[in-house]
Amino acid sequence: MVEPILQVSGLTTELGDPTRPALVVDGLTLDIRAGETLALLGESGCGKSMTALSLMRLLPPSGRIKAGSVRLEGTELLTLTEAEMRQVRGGRMAMIFQEPQTALNPVLTIATQIGEAVRLHQGDVRRGRETERVVELLRAVGIPDPEQRLNEYPHQLSGGMKQRVMIAMALAGNPRLLIADEPTTALDVTIQAQVLQLLKRIQATNSLAVLLITHDLGVVAETANRLAVMYAGQIVETAPVSEFFKRPLHPYSRHLLESLPEASKRGRRLAVIPGRVPPLGAQFQGCRFVERCPAAIERCRLEVPEWQVLVEGRGVRCHLAETSGPATAVHPADPKAPLPTQSDEDTVQTPQVPLLTVRGLQVYFPIHQGVLRRVVGYVRAVDGVSLDLYAGRTLALVGESGCGKTTAGKALLQLVPPTGGSVRYRSQELIGLSHRRLRPFRKDLQIVFQDPFASMNPRMLVGDIVGEGLQSLGLAPRRAERMRRVAELLELVGLDPGSANRYPHEFSGGQRQRICIARALAVEPRILICDEPTSALDVSVQAQILNLLKDLQGRLGLAYLFITHDLSVVSYLAHEVAVMYLGRVVEHGRVTEVLDDPCHPYTRALLSAVPVVDPGQRRPVIRLDGDMPSPRRPPSGCHFHPRCSEAIAVCRHHSPVETRLGTTRRVCCHCVQPGVAVQPLDDGQNRSRS
Repeated sequence: MVEPILQVSGLTTELGDPTRPALVVDGLTLDIRAGETLALLGESGCGKSMTALSLMRLLPPSGRIKAGSVRLEGTELLTLTEAEMRQVRGGRMAMIFQEPQTALNPVLTIATQIGEAVRLHQGDVRRGRETERVVELLRAVGIPDPEQRLNEYPHQLSGGMKQRVMIAMALAGNPRLLIADEPTTALDVTIQAQVLQLLKRIQATNSLAVLLITHDLGVVAETANRLAVMYAGQIVETAPVSEFFKRPLHPYSRHLLESLPEASKRGRRLAVIPGRVPPLGAQFQGCRFVERCPAAIERCRLEVPEWQVLVEGRGVRCHLAETSGPATAVHPADPKAPLPTQSDEDTVQTPQVPLLTVRGLQVYFPIHQGVLRRVVGYVRAVDGVSLDLYAGRTLALVGESGCGKTTAGKALLQLVPPTGGSVRYRSQELIGLSHRRLRPFRKDLQIVFQDPFASMNPRMLVGDIVGEGLQSLGLAPRRAERMRRVAELLELVGLDPGSANRYPHEFSGGQRQRICIARALAVEPRILICDEPTSALDVSVQAQILNLLKDLQGRLGLAYLFITHDLSVVSYLAHEVAVMYLGRVVEHGRVTEVLDDPCHPYTRALLSAVPVVDPGQRRPVIRLDGDMPSPRRPPSGCHFHPRCSEAIAVCRHHSPVETRLGTTRRVCCHCVQPGVAVQPLDDGQNRSRS
């Protein structure tokens, strides 16, 4: 058998005070071979990123490796000096960091940053050849017109482009091991598919060993060969990917899988993991998962479970595996048993009268130039959007970043002044109303922002944050009355009423999102706009938030506009979906209609790019070349035609009109217009499928 490129044995890393250290990595053992991808999976706070930093020896000043061995192609890395380690870092092993915007230097050009990596790790490259090498790397990672990108700065690139630049920098030293820390977390599904496909191609070409750190089970299923599940600093299960998704052995692994939102679970609540990952500075006596495990027995509290190799390639750290054996579930509960159900809203008839009616909504931002700041053009962020929101129903607004989803949501609430169109709430036109006349409607129209921490004042107590709307709208002017209402709201969203006396930084991401939901519900709204409320959450915390939103809708009859790019969440939560591209809605209908039988080429491309766990549900990926055009200079005709594999001649010159395919289905595409002959463009505009 071929020797692994990376061999890690008993790696133990501590942080903080040496007298009371936090054990962030505890006895980790793994290996990766050439051409293999090993996924390290787990919730935030489990120690995944600290494992990567330990392997790279990039720990913070308070961190230290206490024990273990890390061997890269036979070289023991833990005994190297810092000078020797600098030659390994970026050379024989490289890392793609989670946030390219913060990892790239904002004041240096792309050529300077990649060129530095080339000089450090390919010292024999001549000065004149350095630029050629940078262009080769940019071309290798699929950046179009690389010569034009050399002198650009990170802020001039899209998120997908920045991630590709990070990959190019990592490849500059021709590494043997590539560590990718959440490389696609903040990317749209189309860009995510491109980046993952790029990593696969580079790995196959260079026989790279890849350590993929992620909490996205769909990415693991489609990308990795093997996986290791991490919990509270320890590996609790390892398995080949295909076998893991057929039969996970550890209770934690089972709960992660059951927490995944999907269409088949629409009629029931998602499984949630109670509690949270214990702090890594805690003193553990038995199993670290015992407080959250429904199958725990007394032995789990008293004895630390040992690592067991059950069959070739499969291991687990669980007492119940000893008694059950590898062929039996590790906890008695049937993982497929139905969860507590609630009524499937799809069976409920849509109300006849919408709460909110939007017609032809436009939001244009002026472009100023010159000393006199003259208007020379407009950014058409939202360009003629029409929607209806009904009580007790969820409309999902989906699309890539930059398509105008968030701007449209804010314009509905008049947080961004619309340029044109109509927004009517219960027959009352909102556009054009003064701030004073809008104030009574603020009670019924609320928003939950994408970043809960950024949307809360860090100097205010949670009780004051949640009760702020009650005070400003005069609904509860007396503090005692407000605090009673705040306690009820915190309990409603599943938080301890005592949380009112704490600050936002004292809560986890999921808890902060619950606080934001409580704040929005304080004034008893009828419509709630949720802007990517689960995009940065672990799958287990995401399940809690989705269950909460579904419960509140059933109990209070709320109408949701759910803005997201996560189509698995849409399939579980939404009743209707509107697909948005470059400021326009290109397809709209019931969620089952659109997701099961998409008509618009852009919708099909979005759905094909979504990574899914079940191999039987995967679609051939439709590759969209390039990034979304700028709304400052949108393409003529159909905005999507430069990236469309099905474009016909008329698409280039004429914008498609809306075509109704039924009472609830409409699409804007020339290819579904009756009587139009399909004549593909022959000038290179067609795009390929892969």
